[in-house]
Amino acid sequence: MLKERTLGREGLKVTELGLGTMGMTAFYGTAGSLEESIAVIRRAHELGVTMFDTAELYNMGTGANERLLGEALHPFRDEVQIATKFGFKYDEHGNSNGHDSSPENIRRVAENSLRYLQTDVIDVFYQHRPDPKVPVEDVAGAVKELIEEGKVRYFGLSEAGPETVRRAHAVQPVSVLQTEYSIFERGVETDVLPVVRELGIGFVAYSPLGRGFLTSAVKPSAEYDEADMRRFDPRWQGENYAKNKQAIDRLGDLAVAKQITPAQLALAWLLAQGQDIVPIPGTRSRTRLEENLRAAEVTLTRAELESIHEIVPNGAYGARYVPEHLPTWV
Repeated sequence: MLKERTLGREGLKVTELGLGTMGMTAFYGTAGSLEESIAVIRRAHELGVTMFDTAELYNMGTGANERLLGEALHPFRDEVQIATKFGFKYDEHGNSNGHDSSPENIRRVAENSLRYLQTDVIDVFYQHRPDPKVPVEDVAGAVKELIEEGKVRYFGLSEAGPETVRRAHAVQPVSVLQTEYSIFERGVETDVLPVVRELGIGFVAYSPLGRGFLTSAVKPSAEYDEADMRRFDPRWQGENYAKNKQAIDRLGDLAVAKQITPAQLALAWLLAQGQDIVPIPGTRSRTRLEENLRAAEVTLTRAELESIHEIVPNGAYGARYVPEHLPTWV
């Protein structure tokens, strides 16, 4: 049974594992079927998951991801927490082409998200990426107004650095910071996690399975669909791929010895990093969903945690994004 964790000092209570829905409509090749995606989301609810994550960016210009989540969760909306995100502008084809965290756009996105999600309140409203043209104080102020109006419950940031977090938090308390974190991506450990812990902010880990690499079900980049971001992910290229595959093979041996899967090992590792951390693995498969959630039953010993660190001391080989998409923290 999934336990509950509290994110932030404002009282956001969610299960220790959530569900990310990005891959159901975007960035991982051809979208899955609507029926199966709804089945995965509803199965997650049956198994106790209360935190579901989406974003305007995942809508592909049609509202697709938020509409999907809204339809799937509508029968039990009051039993779950829905998080979505704002912060981009789009061309006529629905492709992002820059940042837009202006107060006017924040409000526009909120109204659209409320409609797509079939709800009267967004539980967590994240700024998806810092906008270099809009002071984060203005962003926090705009979300503060939405909270005061009852349209949003909690304010979140995504991929923000320590200074940005502090500045935003001074205007409107930040309940949660969402950033990539996994055995393969450890960048938050030095500067970001200490600051959010100082301020009492929860942490949501996206891509906790390294975009699938940590499941061990990987293949060379050229074998992925043209629309799949892993085709261009630096961690899947050349020597990086070879070295990362060696690491996941060793992690796989550790998992076999413990009679769990590599994915369960990776998620259990994250859960062991602190009670203020909630991973949100994504999947299109009910079988994978059930496998992932069983990670909450796994306890890693100190020796096992040390073995994982010895195998992957500093994260994966290769950057986590191509240069033009790599977030810059401030």
